Amino acid sequence: MQDFIKFLEYHGELKIIDTPLDIELEIPHLAYLEVKKEDSKALLFTHPIYKKQSFHTLSQYDTNQQIIQKNHIQAHTTTHTHNKQNSMRNAFLHCHNDEKYNEITENFTIPVLMNVFGSHRRLTLIATRYNTNTSFHSLESIAHNIKNLTNPSISKGFKAKIQKIRELWLLRNIFPKKYKGTAPCQARVFQNDDIDLFALPILKTWEEDGGRFITMGQVYTQSLNGESQNVGMYRLQVKSKNELIMHWQIHKDGAHFFHEYKKTKKLMPVSIAIGGDPLYTWCGQAPLPPKIFELMLYGLIRGKRAKLTPCISNRLNVPYDSDIVIEGYVDTNYFAPEGKFGDHTGFYTPIELYPVMKVHAITTKQNPIYLATVVGKPPLEDKYMGYMTERLFLPLLQTSAHGLIDYAMPENGVFHNLILAKVQTNYPAQSLQMMHTFFGIGQMSFVKHAIFLDNDAPDLHNNYSVLTHYILDRISTKQLYSTKGICDALDHASESFAISGKLGIDASGVCLDFDFLPIDSMTLLQKMQTIAKEIQSLHIYQHKNPLVICGITKWDKTILSYAEKFHKEFHKYASFFIFVDSHEDLENYYMLIWRIVNSIDVARDLKIIESSAFLDATSKGILEGYDREWPKDTLCTQSTLHTLRDRGLLENIDSKLIKKFGIL
Repeated sequence: MQDFIKFLEYHGELKIIDTPLDIELEIPHLAYLEVKKEDSKALLFTHPIYKKQSFHTLSQYDTNQQIIQKNHIQAHTTTHTHNKQNSMRNAFLHCHNDEKYNEITENFTIPVLMNVFGSHRRLTLIATRYNTNTSFHSLESIAHNIKNLTNPSISKGFKAKIQKIRELWLLRNIFPKKYKGTAPCQARVFQNDDIDLFALPILKTWEEDGGRFITMGQVYTQSLNGESQNVGMYRLQVKSKNELIMHWQIHKDGAHFFHEYKKTKKLMPVSIAIGGDPLYTWCGQAPLPPKIFELMLYGLIRGKRAKLTPCISNRLNVPYDSDIVIEGYVDTNYFAPEGKFGDHTGFYTPIELYPVMKVHAITTKQNPIYLATVVGKPPLEDKYMGYMTERLFLPLLQTSAHGLIDYAMPENGVFHNLILAKVQTNYPAQSLQMMHTFFGIGQMSFVKHAIFLDNDAPDLHNNYSVLTHYILDRISTKQLYSTKGICDALDHASESFAISGKLGIDASGVCLDFDFLPIDSMTLLQKMQTIAKEIQSLHIYQHKNPLVICGITKWDKTILSYAEKFHKEFHKYASFFIFVDSHEDLENYYMLIWRIVNSIDVARDLKIIESSAFLDATSKGILEGYDREWPKDTLCTQSTLHTLRDRGLLENIDSKLIKKFGIL
């Protein structure tokens, strides 16, 4: 990681922040804003601190946890000079008690690195230029190589045969090997009473988060019989100085292994590696098939085998050059409340019970770096990590999805909520065949809404305005197909947990003829208000097949209960009517798409009456039969932004950017 930081500096991709900043809100907020800038850089915070004021002024995210943590800090503040020299608190954290201001300041010696993946340029540099033995020069060249490996046939001719041999020769690097000697990640070892997770600069991102969360940990697990290994990327909440709460979702390999251990009533070994080669972290979120170890992909991309070292307290192996390794075991019968957490959907996920990991050892490099990320409303780092996944996994997806030309996951669709696909249309219903493939294969099966276009469609990745018009030219209610299936466990709009309606839109046909009557937004608003006074605002997305977007305030009826009347009176003006909460900006299309695809379950929220389609994308409650708490979306804390601005740290952050991305 030290070498990687020099690499980023050399390429002009790093900004160093020496100003002391709090690990709670200040550091995460600055990183959150940085990645939304067109010229964003990776950020290295050299002076992370934790400033705790008098108890009555604390934010109330978890009172019990605050009391425990306060007592813990104060005890260490008064006794740290008597602790063993090897304690984590002495090694990585210094406390200062300022009686004048009645506050305790912790100064961490471990820097925090963020926004590593936060641009297309850095993404390409990481994959093709940093610490690599391969000849890859772009993501496309890596994808091309993967595509060739999926094709077992060999073309005629001597040169073609030699090229195939070269491609197959790269496979020699996919199997990790054991690192010989004492690994750098074990230069410092902390066990027993010396373990202290609070000595690490673990961040709290959002005001209502339930505590501090590790957000870029590589979580290493293996099957009960030891034959299958996995590295995933799951969030982990700090519960105490030696406990973490594991948020692995029901569909992930880590959770599958968990059930194996639970059946036999055995403790499950888990190790979390932080830092090292950044490609390890990307591999942790790669959607490989079950029982395929993700670091095999690392070896293929890097052109060299990953080197692993045995953990000191369990039977797992982790990359030798990790900066920090947290080792331990999960008791499959021990659960604790986890959350709230402002997640990658841009909404808080609720407090739920998840397994607890008891930490048995923490090892680090001599001078470790703490790697972290921020998740919340797009665009964020996961936009770019997802783009690399999208590009590299296209060839593998094409082997199962016959006729797939290309696909794209717009970041404001937060990946599983919206996907665009370009397909061949060589025979009738080929796009429908692709829809069923998408909704039933691997992690693609979590997708809720998919739009299918033909091979003549514009590029899926650049001009969304052109793409939108191309789609609207070709769709009516007859091109909408709904079904039901699995969805992401983080989805809050679904009527039933992890099960949701799914919508396929077939825009692969010819241009349609439309004969809607012209009307302006104000006139249509007044007409619609005669039926439903709930409608407070209205905007028409102008096209020969227009979209009508309405902002509503709920009264005593669902907006879809007016659908019959709306169709009868207004089908002559448009086919598609979308309803959102009245406070939404109806002309901020970027955030509207994010809000709409996050907030619907088409099994409940879509009503089609002949030529008219009505979509309820409002927040749900008792009126709609929604019996859970509708989550808040993630918003920056205004006082924190004021503090950062007063310190001169909010460069190029203006009201336009704040409004565009729904920051406040």
